[in-house]
Amino acid sequence: MTTTPAPRFTPGTFTPAPGRGSLGRMLRTHAKVEASLTLRHGEQILLTLLIPLALLIGLSLLDILPSAQLGDSSKVDWITPRILALAVMSSAFTGQAIALGFDRRYGVLKRLSATALPRWLLVAGRVAAALVVVALQAVILGVVAALLGWSPSLGGILGAIPFLIVGTLAFGALGLLLGGALRAEAVLALANIVWFVLLLAGGILLAPSTMPAGLATVVELLPSGALAEGLRSVLLDGSFGWGPFAVLVGWGVVAGALASKTTKLT
Repeated sequence: MTTTPAPRFTPGTFTPAPGRGSLGRMLRTHAKVEASLTLRHGEQILLTLLIPLALLIGLSLLDILPSAQLGDSSKVDWITPRILALAVMSSAFTGQAIALGFDRRYGVLKRLSATALPRWLLVAGRVAAALVVVALQAVILGVVAALLGWSPSLGGILGAIPFLIVGTLAFGALGLLLGGALRAEAVLALANIVWFVLLLAGGILLAPSTMPAGLATVVELLPSGALAEGLRSVLLDGSFGWGPFAVLVGWGVVAGALASKTTKLT
């Protein structure tokens, strides 16, 4: 008489359980992948970290900045908030726009949209990854600036965090708007041109206070000028600039709304 062997595994162990994972887990996984791809990309590291570091060290040690811009502050105190603004623009706008443009070109975005990932989560994952990269940038640049003599107050650092977050969101929305609407080659050229123009004439290296009144007003309404002036105000002067903060929020809302309507999968 034969006996039926006892089952090795509990019934149901290998029963398929179709269905997507939790939204939180998918968001964490997508953001982790996007952040790791950015941090492993040589050109992205050059744009997001090495160039801001070189400018921070060079402009802090060399006599390049006009004394009229510095006022009573030291070079490193004056330049650090603006380099932080440049870092946010580099990673959240230029880096995101180029990455999205080439993801569309190679069909990555189309394939991801066919998975269980909702379209809004594809955007949220990229934004979360940008926030992670910006946080790493801020820590590294802050440590180097501290070694150069930068000593902000604790209140200034805490006040800078909302500006870094809303600046990342605003520039990220602009990056999605650019990278989601044009061909990859056009995105690559235009994103770098916009980065260079905003660096020189968008309120980062040249303070609006040194410009003619009309031009200064225009620059302060740009996202680069608003972020640079907001960070300078809170880190150097110790006052939270609600005007620049509102400008960044406005850019983020408008760019995000437009990007949601114009972004193409291919």
